Order: sequence, then structure tokens, then C-alpha cells
Amino acid sequence: QVQLVESGGGLVQAGGSLRLSCAASSITPYTMGWFRQAPGKEREFVAAITYSGGVTNYGDSVKGRFALSRDNAKTTLYLQMNSLKPEDTAVYYCAVDPRPPANWSNRSNPISWGQGTQVTVSS
Repeated sequence: QVQLVESGGGLVQAGGSLRLSCAASSITPYTMGWFRQAPGKEREFVAAITYSGGVTNYGDSVKGRFALSRDNAKTTLYLQMNSLKPEDTAVYYCAVDPRPPANWSNRSNPISWGQGTQVTVSS
């Protein structure tokens, strides 16, 4: 089973940007993506991307602000987060699953998860 390690989280002011990274332990020819969970809230789907990078899917709350990319040679997934809002504050988890991005949702349960990285957006 592939191991996933997230990095890049931190504290940022509203309107700022962060880039999260997810390093996989091996080549991962599956869809990769991100979920997040804020205290007291359910897990929320953020975004997913195919192995080729040609197909993406974003949650409604992040569309137009967040962008996914992946470097398969480095087995790394990136999440560029712009125009951050306090409501983006959460632990962000990287995930891997064979299903295509269109099938990812809040109810998805990917086969592999990272440990998470905290993102805090101050107002």
C-alpha cells in the first residue's frame, strides 16, 4: 500500500496563498486528491486529479480558488490554494483511489490516506 506524506500547511492571513504537497512512496497510477476536515465538521472533498493530470474535479467551495497538479516523476501531488478564507481552516488529507475524479465526493473512502497537514487561515 502506498504511503502518503503531506506538507506545506501553516498559518496564513485571509486572502493569502499556500501550496500543499503530497509525496507518495511509489509510483501511483491512480487518481490522487485531497479532503479536509474542520473541528466539529464532517470530512469534505476538496479536489481530485487523474494520473495523467488531464481530468480534475473540485468541490464547490474551492472552485476557482484551488488548483491541483501532479508530478508523476516525483510521485508528488500539489494543491495550490489561493484567496484563502477563514472557512478553509482544516486538516487537509491526501488520498489515493482507483476511481476517477468524478466519483469522488464527501462520502468517498479512498484506499490510502496521509496523516494530514493543518491549514489555518486567520481573519
